[in-house]
Amino acid sequence: MANTKSALKRAKIAERNRLRNKAYKSAVKTLMKKYFAAVETYAANPTPELQQEVQTRMSEAYSKIDKAVKRGVLHPNNGARKKSRLAQRLKAHTQPAATA
Repeated sequence: MANTKSALKRAKIAERNRLRNKAYKSAVKTLMKKYFAAVETYAANPTPELQQEVQTRMSEAYSKIDKAVKRGVLHPNNGARKKSRLAQRLKAHTQPAATA
């Protein structure tokens, strides 16, 4: 337990920041799951409406990831990796398989 006034304040601030960061990380994970679900639905039955839904989910996830990086919740490389995985998942379903 903290003994000094400044240590008590730092502990209080650290807890506040931890909860804020947890909320951001949770929101990012939720939006990514919704996006992945939308991509799977689109892959099963490609229609313009479902493609629009996928694009909407992608922009929501990108926005939340960018905000988390801007506020220091996520490391920039971590945010870039998450966005790359989002794009990669869609690309696998939209482009025909390359012949090797």
